[in-house]
Amino acid sequence: MDKTDKTSDRTIEPVSGGRPPRYAVYAPLVVFFGLAALFAYGLTRNADELPSALIGKPVPEFTLPPVEGRQLGLSASDLKGEVSLLNVFASWCTECRREHPLFMRLQAGNVVPVHGLNYKDKPEDARDWLDELGDPYTRTGADLNGRVGIDFGVYGVPETFVIDKAGVIVHKHIGALSEWALKETILPLIEELRAAP
Repeated sequence: MDKTDKTSDRTIEPVSGGRPPRYAVYAPLVVFFGLAALFAYGLTRNADELPSALIGKPVPEFTLPPVEGRQLGLSASDLKGEVSLLNVFASWCTECRREHPLFMRLQAGNVVPVHGLNYKDKPEDARDWLDELGDPYTRTGADLNGRVGIDFGVYGVPETFVIDKAGVIVHKHIGALSEWALKETILPLIEELRAAP
């Protein structure tokens, strides 16, 4: 009888459940870098230029009474016939106070008609605010319950819409209007729209 060990010719198979596949080691890194790239992209986006479903569409139909102490209310028909701005504001809005001097300058220079949509404000507070800071608005509608603001897709105040001659919304600026946004975006757009047939 042969007493040599025949076991040395056998191959040993790895036990299942041992070492994880190589790709499993790299999966957390791939997920991390993917999330980091999404985060970095989000930081480069301008929050003032959130998309609006109303861009390219006519202004919603509405009719509002004037703000207390003012003679002219505001309706959808008032936003047709000439290029104009619609500024959504409120007396309780600190950013509205910051942008207000820009609208006063536009009004003083007769640059473009600016209409005001007073959003969810107490009538006497809106009146006092405009009396104190000045009234740059051609027409001002009192949106006491915020329904018209909702129809315009208002996220919060202030917001400013550029409206063309046909009453179509062509641009929405979210937040306080800045000197830079006015010079770089709003005024050039107004000139372009006025030149259009």
